[in-house]
Amino acid sequence: MAKLSNEDLLAAFEEMTLLELSEFVKLFEEKFDVEAAAPAAVVAAAPGAGGGAAEAEPEKDEFDVILESAGDKKIQVIKEVRGLTSLGLKEAKDLVDNAPKPLLEGVNKEAADKAKAALEGAGATVTLK
Repeated sequence: MAKLSNEDLLAAFEEMTLLELSEFVKLFEEKFDVEAAAPAAVVAAAPGAGGGAAEAEPEKDEFDVILESAGDKKIQVIKEVRGLTSLGLKEAKDLVDNAPKPLLEGVNKEAADKAKAALEGAGATVTLK
């Protein structure tokens, strides 16, 4: 098997959806018996351990898109959900039927705003967290 360069790997990851990338991370963790979330937990715990000095909270750069309700145009919302997530028809319908549910997690501001606009255009109620 040919060895892939870091650039080749990044190019492959850029073409993946968030769900595909999430599945890859899970497989990677299982294969190599590691946990990708461990460093994030340490970093998240470090600011709380500060000496009590109030620090300005950095600008948020990752957002979660939460589908609150489908509204009147449920079919249009399901189509948008499928386009945003690459879920199958049944999975997208289940997500819309069981709202409020997180639709996208940890996406940048631009992607979150674009998803919110598309879903609201289809008649859904959406919040960003």
